[in-house]
Amino acid sequence: MPMLLNPREKYAPFQPLELPTRQWPSKTLKKPPRWLSTDLRDGNQSLVDPMSAQQKLQYFRTLVSIGFKEIEIAFPSASSIEFDFVRGLIQNGEIPDDVTIQVLTPCREDLIRKTIESVHGAKKAIIHLYNATSPCFRRIVFGASKEATVELALTSTKLIRQLTKDSDSKTHWTFEYSPETFSATEPDFAIEICSKVLEAWDPSESNAIIFNLPATVEMSTPNVYADQIEFFHTRIPRRAEVCISLHAHNDRGCAVAASEMGQLAGADRIEGCLFGNGERTGNVDLVTLALNLYTQGVSPNLDFSRLHEIKRICESCNEIQVHPRHPYSGELVFTAFSGSHQDAIKKGFEKRKEGDIWEMPYLAIDPKDIGASYEAVIRVNSQSGKGGISWIILQTLHLDLPRRLQIAFSKVVQRSAETLSRELSGKEIRGLFQREYYFDEKIKLKSYSFTEENEKKNIKAVIERKEELVELAGQGNGALSSLVDALNRHFDLHLDIREYSEHSIGAGSGVKAASYVELVNGDDIHWGVGLDPDIVGASLRAVISAFSAIIGEPLADLNLSSNRVSGHAKKIPGKAEEVIAMA
Repeated sequence: MPMLLNPREKYAPFQPLELPTRQWPSKTLKKPPRWLSTDLRDGNQSLVDPMSAQQKLQYFRTLVSIGFKEIEIAFPSASSIEFDFVRGLIQNGEIPDDVTIQVLTPCREDLIRKTIESVHGAKKAIIHLYNATSPCFRRIVFGASKEATVELALTSTKLIRQLTKDSDSKTHWTFEYSPETFSATEPDFAIEICSKVLEAWDPSESNAIIFNLPATVEMSTPNVYADQIEFFHTRIPRRAEVCISLHAHNDRGCAVAASEMGQLAGADRIEGCLFGNGERTGNVDLVTLALNLYTQGVSPNLDFSRLHEIKRICESCNEIQVHPRHPYSGELVFTAFSGSHQDAIKKGFEKRKEGDIWEMPYLAIDPKDIGASYEAVIRVNSQSGKGGISWIILQTLHLDLPRRLQIAFSKVVQRSAETLSRELSGKEIRGLFQREYYFDEKIKLKSYSFTEENEKKNIKAVIERKEELVELAGQGNGALSSLVDALNRHFDLHLDIREYSEHSIGAGSGVKAASYVELVNGDDIHWGVGLDPDIVGASLRAVISAFSAIIGEPLADLNLSSNRVSGHAKKIPGKAEEVIAMA
């Protein structure tokens, strides 16, 4: 069946509130809400295979370690597994003194009694009562009038009060009422039913009643939900004795936005699940909400510094994988493959100073704050450019490549990625660089020394390939030019240095020098890289690295202009002692 050409024949648009005095659009979030995790109740109800008791215990401990102070742990009347889990937490002393457990019950006397029985002996407990209040549910599901709906909520509230705060002073009791399907309920009726429940419970400022206003099914744009919350916030009696809680579902993909706007509109508390698990498209994602606050300079009072480990536990318990591009937690969420993105990120890190306000191209949060590595920021495939590739070399080998070398090496990497038709790992890129430039030395600089003559620098050097040693001698204005002269003389070449740069690696006694040389011989151009504790040694090794790549042949097969013995390079017995001399 095709989609309708005129969907208004079947679907009615949601009617917004007339709220000309709305205040929430001009407000900003300056503090975190009270958080409630409902992973173990609402999240667990949505799973194909509900969590085992052991999985729920592991999940509960994880929530506590993150810093949740209110946790909805079960629907105790739903099954013996749920009931026994609640009893086990209490009897085994698993609940910290500063954590309040919450349990859910519908408006049925036998189920209310069983629910309260499950939390007997807890130090702090929230009894969460609900019944559906929208016209759709009143008419279609229950066939109930407004009056009957209110009476059901009132009777159940009074029973819970009788069984808890009126008769059991050993537990600190809090009451939560949800007009289920609030977002589809007439705003005036939501105020009416909650006002009567408020009077029946009779809370105090020190122990406020919680009114949870759920978008049980997300039916409108987030601004409409925010208007509904502000309408409730400004009209509910005894507001100081009321905590407004939000429970947004994600049917339209807007649960995060709706919850943030709902807080602006007056809400005090947020219910949701880690990574947004829940029925249909899920509950609001508490990780995203919390870290959104964090990136605005507001502490969420939740600790996600080990987010990867938290994600692993959730995936194991829920048997649902977090999407690779999920906000903050996805495997690829900090990863840039595009060359232009990589180049911008690289420049951002180069210019950033420790202690600066975080301002980074394409990265809303510092990955290190949530336990991610910078190695995940830039990954390389055939789309990647020089910036990203050079970033990986900087991170893994601590080599800050000059721009022309970045361009040259990026071509090497792209050829490999295209040949393999896949992403290259950082290890593979590092290996390509090592083989291309200097680690796999075809020709080695064994020793060198300098003398001064008529303001010229004379070099004597020994190079080796496969234990074959060759003496070189040359002259120039400096160390590099004298070695290039020596190579030209002995191998009948026309080498010239086009570009040279250097920098230090590390600090203190472990500092090293890194040098980069672009060497030209006619149409042959190649870069060389040299590392050495001494800057002169690093520079000379860079020349030999580039020379080795240009030649690409065994020494015995080269056209040696001197030091030749019967067609072979002159052999020097033994291994020369390396002389490190200042230029």
